Amino acid sequence: MKPEERPRSGHDVPRLSDGTSFLYAQRCRIDRDDQTIVLIDERGRIPVPIASLTALLLGPGTRITHRAMLTIADHGCAVTWVGEQGVRFYAAGASQNRSSRLAEAQARLWADETLRKRTARLLYLVRFPGERVKKLSIAQLRGREGARVRHAYKLAALLTGVEWTGRRYDPDDWDAADPVNRALSAATACLYGVCHAAITVLGLIPSLGFIHVGHRLSLVYDVADLYKVEVAIPAAFEAVADGSPDLERAVRYRLRDHFARTRLLEKIATDLVTLFDPGISDADTLVRLQEGREVLRLWDPDEGEIDSGINYAEEDGPWS
Repeated sequence: MKPEERPRSGHDVPRLSDGTSFLYAQRCRIDRDDQTIVLIDERGRIPVPIASLTALLLGPGTRITHRAMLTIADHGCAVTWVGEQGVRFYAAGASQNRSSRLAEAQARLWADETLRKRTARLLYLVRFPGERVKKLSIAQLRGREGARVRHAYKLAALLTGVEWTGRRYDPDDWDAADPVNRALSAATACLYGVCHAAITVLGLIPSLGFIHVGHRLSLVYDVADLYKVEVAIPAAFEAVADGSPDLERAVRYRLRDHFARTRLLEKIATDLVTLFDPGISDADTLVRLQEGREVLRLWDPDEGEIDSGINYAEEDGPWS
């Protein structure tokens, strides 16, 4: 835990009613203290009201006792073992008495073809705030998404000065890729880690995806694609531009700091709850998922900011 983030007492840890409550710990020992748990390091002991937590994330350097795990399980708190600030997902444990409400909602949406199509459309639509895309088919939205990602690559290359020739990599020959493609693979792996942690903490089923299918992490890929353009792509290009000799490590550290600063894990969890909450209409779901997202815009000296992703070419221009 960072010193500035250390709660003064167990009562200072946010409750679930204040939002999805996660506690990330690293480089400390976790033990039982009466009916709760306590984090212990060289600076002292911090009591944690485990009953108010949704999940405890164990980062590097943590040691946890058997008695502490029993207490955590008794209070229905999920536990995940992750890399620093969630850049990797290693394992998870959840109490048997955790609610299955979200998993049941996910299964219903996945099993019904009409509801599955609706959910897939929502996952696409959230990426185009302010654009007229609601009437597009799934195939058209998929094409629009491809164009959006290609544009993000080109923009990142322009801003960082990194040469870009396209997304090319061989998973069986990592070293064959150029630096920026290796950095992009490392960045997406970090993003998959934090998304996997959020999905597991909420008791959702990682293999039941709505856009991706046939893989044990299909939902992880669905969710990660919501944040890839704003999170993973800039981090990869910036790390290459910095010229670090250990590129993958530089990417991982950059994303570690971004996850901590933006509290991305909690945002992902909140977005997932919104997506699978049967009491929220599609329109409200879309609005809530788009809130707080970074929207790519174009600057014009006369008009200010205008929509991106639009071809502004004049019809029948002299270059046509």
